[in-house]
Amino acid sequence: MRILPVCGTVLALLAPATAFAQTPSWSPPPESQRCPSKWGADDQRGSMNHQKPAAVLNAAKLIKTGEVIELAHVLGPNMAFFGTRRFDVHTKRTFMNPQSNKRGSNEELVVTELGQVGTQFDGFAHQTIEDSWYNCAKVSENATRSGFTKYGIHGVGQLFTRGVLIDVAGYKGVEILGDNYEITVDDLEGALRKQNVTLQPGDAVLIHTGWGKLYGKDNPRYVKSCPGIGAKSAEWLIGKDPMLLGADNWPVEVSPGPDPLISLPVHQIALVVNGVHLLENLKLDDMAAKQVYEFAFIMQPLKIQGGTGSTVSPVAVR
Repeated sequence: MRILPVCGTVLALLAPATAFAQTPSWSPPPESQRCPSKWGADDQRGSMNHQKPAAVLNAAKLIKTGEVIELAHVLGPNMAFFGTRRFDVHTKRTFMNPQSNKRGSNEELVVTELGQVGTQFDGFAHQTIEDSWYNCAKVSENATRSGFTKYGIHGVGQLFTRGVLIDVAGYKGVEILGDNYEITVDDLEGALRKQNVTLQPGDAVLIHTGWGKLYGKDNPRYVKSCPGIGAKSAEWLIGKDPMLLGADNWPVEVSPGPDPLISLPVHQIALVVNGVHLLENLKLDDMAAKQVYEFAFIMQPLKIQGGTGSTVSPVAVR
């Protein structure tokens, strides 16, 4: 009879700690706090509103040598895939034309999620908070079998802006950050300070973790986890008003994150809450080795009508 009160006391003491432990470290803001966006209630471009002639002219001033550095991985059999995504190429040998010049030709059939494989760019249709996209448009009201009627990747257009590489791996003195290392605001500030670079509105901000060294070489490890930014560092970066955030890992953010109660919050923070694009699976080792921290960033997403994203081949020009 004496044990019951003691057990009750212990449970009462444990209850607040359990409740606290089950509180998510980040929660999506309600629509009343995130809509309309700062670009207006009907806006569909988000951070791409920065893409104006001034951004192009500012980026062009950074071109001094004409060196072009490719930032995309090759689309092929060595690609790293997340989940059930795929990229299959089937060659087509066409007939030989009968004319005297004997002209033959070859083609290929590609079966893939063209918006979500390889080095790829996320559009606003890609992620939601429940049924709600960026600027609180509803997925259920804009979904068709042939594409989404809002936020299609075909409407993004050309990106030509100032690019900044933040070499966090270099700042930490390692080739590759730990398997699920969460990049902090202090890391970002320290790396920028070491590089003597400051962020400007409209930048394409690319983060070097070293994780890209595994792409095509140890794909199971590459997709199982990765270092990257967390919610706090994402909010700090977005506070600098970038055009996009990119990284040499598959989700830009750390995965698995330190909080098991939330799933890839940076995707929601960037794409849904703030209208900032994400760029994944970048090849940044060459840039980091050459210490190219500021450059002209150039990229054109494929014009996939109503698509959620696009496989891309961005370049840095300095």
